[in-house]
Amino acid sequence: MKEKNEDLELKDLESYTGSEKLYRVMGVNVTDGVKYIMENGYSWFVTDAIAVIKEKFQNEPFLSIHLRLEWGKYAYMEMSDGNGHLLYSYRYNYTPAKREITLFYVDNILMLRGEY
Repeated sequence: MKEKNEDLELKDLESYTGSEKLYRVMGVNVTDGVKYIMENGYSWFVTDAIAVIKEKFQNEPFLSIHLRLEWGKYAYMEMSDGNGHLLYSYRYNYTPAKREITLFYVDNILMLRGEY
């Protein structure tokens, strides 16, 4: 079995400013940057976000999904409409995450903020 070296600090995150390819995850297209975070320890966040989108917000034209860390305590997934209106929040009692992340969901594509 191949050993996995995850980068939970996502050192290369800022280098994703566009996407050359889209990948299907649970029926949603994700960009190169989202694939990168999934491969580096944040797949749980992406798949949870997709599950909530598909169940509650599939018809929303735009969503901002933020992983907010409360250091040493909790993590929160917060979804908003992009205009400051919180639509959904979920508290994780444990997270291995070491970095806050913001994703955008537009036209069935989930992307990093820098890829928008």
